[in-house]
Amino acid sequence: MRLTRRAATLSAAVATFATCAGLLVAGPASAQNAAPVPVRIGVIPVIGAAPIFVANGEGWLKEAGLSPTFTTFESGPNMIQALASGTIDVYVAGVAPLAVARTKGIDVRVVAATAIEEMVFVAGPKLAPYFTPGADKAQAFAQFRAKEGKAARLATQPAGSVPNTTLQHWLWQVAKADKANAEVVAMGIDATQQAMLAGAVDGASIREPALTIVQMRNPAIKLIATGGEMFPDQPGTVVGVFGAFADKNPAAVEGLVKAVVRAVELLKSDPARAAKPVEAALGKGITDTATITKALTSPAARFTADPRQIIEATKKMQAYQVSIGTLDKDVPLEGLFEPKYYEAATKR
Repeated sequence: MRLTRRAATLSAAVATFATCAGLLVAGPASAQNAAPVPVRIGVIPVIGAAPIFVANGEGWLKEAGLSPTFTTFESGPNMIQALASGTIDVYVAGVAPLAVARTKGIDVRVVAATAIEEMVFVAGPKLAPYFTPGADKAQAFAQFRAKEGKAARLATQPAGSVPNTTLQHWLWQVAKADKANAEVVAMGIDATQQAMLAGAVDGASIREPALTIVQMRNPAIKLIATGGEMFPDQPGTVVGVFGAFADKNPAAVEGLVKAVVRAVELLKSDPARAAKPVEAALGKGITDTATITKALTSPAARFTADPRQIIEATKKMQAYQVSIGTLDKDVPLEGLFEPKYYEAATKR
């Protein structure tokens, strides 16, 4: 009887120890099996956002414990309104509007980049012939106006956006065009592409896949300036996270960034495979996988996940925005870029 009691006591102790040990061992596994974190992602439908589409299509966001939903926007400034109202948690668009957002008290943090030097300038059939090899670009605009009797109409996105800022920088600082010879017209991304194809505008600052699409449909539309020419190291699409979401879900944000890093690696190593989820997100029956694959390997597609790579260029772009009046004053970038998630994701 005494032996039985001792055995029972020992058995209970072993069971208790095993349970505690099991809890300790199961900790990480339990975290992995925890309920997925809902994340509302706002995105602009361009190739620069490809890493987030690839991360989702490959199942890496789900693997990171996230349950994403996507909302498409026409421009970064429009998305800022959604961020301010609390209707999205993650912003995937140009970095420039985020500086403006911070001046308005919106706590958003750049946790990853996705692409740089995305914006290029194209000229339509009427304007393109003036840009002969080696021709002075300011003179090309002047000659167009002299012949056509009007300034060249150039489409881009709203003031404060990366496309608008980049176009103005190229026109006035690089090409040094006379403002009487070029008229900047703000419109949405789809409208810009349609306007170029319809001949409603003479030129535009566009990104992929629009560049590939318009040139395939009308070879008379010419690439005049690459992203590096328009704004060296031009900061492009980034992944910005609303501060409250980041503070509440640090592990989810780290998982998000890790998925983006993996996606950038795939885009560089196997664009044909990466094209499938990108086409599913961007194609909408308008393009095919072959077109998207071509866009992923064009001069306007340079992918990087490292947010540190664009800090200096962002400072320069912000300074230029102040000079043209789309930003009231320089905004300190401390707190805007938060590279710790990227550093953790790439730590070997």
